[in-house]
Amino acid sequence: MEPPGRSGGTVTSNAARVLAHPSREEIRVEGVLHALSDPIRLRIVHQLAGATDEQACSRFDLPVSKSTTTHHFRVLRENGVISQFYRGTAKLSCVRTEDLEALFPGLLAGVLGGVELQAERLGLR
Repeated sequence: MEPPGRSGGTVTSNAARVLAHPSREEIRVEGVLHALSDPIRLRIVHQLAGATDEQACSRFDLPVSKSTTTHHFRVLRENGVISQFYRGTAKLSCVRTEDLEALFPGLLAGVLGGVELQAERLGLR
């Protein structure tokens, strides 16, 4: 799978550093909903969706250990919510917005809108 090119840069990767991603056809709604059901993973997706470019895993300030952070990113990637690839030594991530919208129109926007409404309701924004 070719890494996404939001920034337009050319990415070369070593075959040993290519991460497995489901194809669009392999993404299932129950997997997406499972991936989005965890508050930490939802926080990651919310931050990625608001970014203008890919984000390195190190850019996330999460209240969990590094190994747990890695687990959350893996769950998101393996369920087709995000795409990850290496650029140099950094592992970059972005939301698979186009794929998710094509498969489940409005799902991601609805969930992220719910995150915003909940934050307002709870006085977190």
